[in-house]
Amino acid sequence: MSISKEELLKKLSDCVVEMEEEEVVEACHEYLALGYPAFDGIMEGLVDGMNRASKLYEEEEYFVTDVLLCSDAMYEGLAILRPHLPVTDEEAERKPVGLIGVVEGDTHDIGKNLVKIMLETAGYEMVDLGRDVPLRSFVEKAKEMNAAFVCLSTLMTTTMGGMSDVVQLLKEEGLKEQVKVVIGGGPISKKYADTIGADGYASNAVEAVKLVNSLLNTVNGGVETVVA
Repeated sequence: MSISKEELLKKLSDCVVEMEEEEVVEACHEYLALGYPAFDGIMEGLVDGMNRASKLYEEEEYFVTDVLLCSDAMYEGLAILRPHLPVTDEEAERKPVGLIGVVEGDTHDIGKNLVKIMLETAGYEMVDLGRDVPLRSFVEKAKEMNAAFVCLSTLMTTTMGGMSDVVQLLKEEGLKEQVKVVIGGGPISKKYADTIGADGYASNAVEAVKLVNSLLNTVNGGVETVVA
């Protein structure tokens, strides 16, 4: 008797949480062999597991090294499932370019990395500026890449002000209308996003995709899901 889709999704999620790369690969092949959709395997299996690992990190049950090993397992699965995502002629068109980075003064980038993965999975071309990014670099790179949106992340209250500065710099350069600004991270809220004039806030990586799709009025393979 074949294993059910739900059982395999749970297995994928559990293997990511348990940092089991070989088991993730095996489960992905089994999942595809049974004809289940790759998109669900990514979102409800691999990403679910990564979200669980991130929560364990926030609760201080996992260390940074643990989360990195979980992400390695997730990447192994993505490499197998992503090529099987359905692509229509419309979806094959090049998606807008987005920038993502952790604002100056902060070096926490686990959340940012997960958001980048999810947006790339959704078809966006992402330029990762890394962590501790000088604020003006977001603006200069947005010009250079003709970016449609910028994702700003921080886990520190002391660096939150940098997000407001980036919004102001974009306004001074006349770019604010064409470059959407999305913010996320532990101390960030929708209220703060509204206060500084950002275009949106998302609490997790899945919601990140949903928000960017909404802001840019784009659709990708049914993803209705920017955090950092």
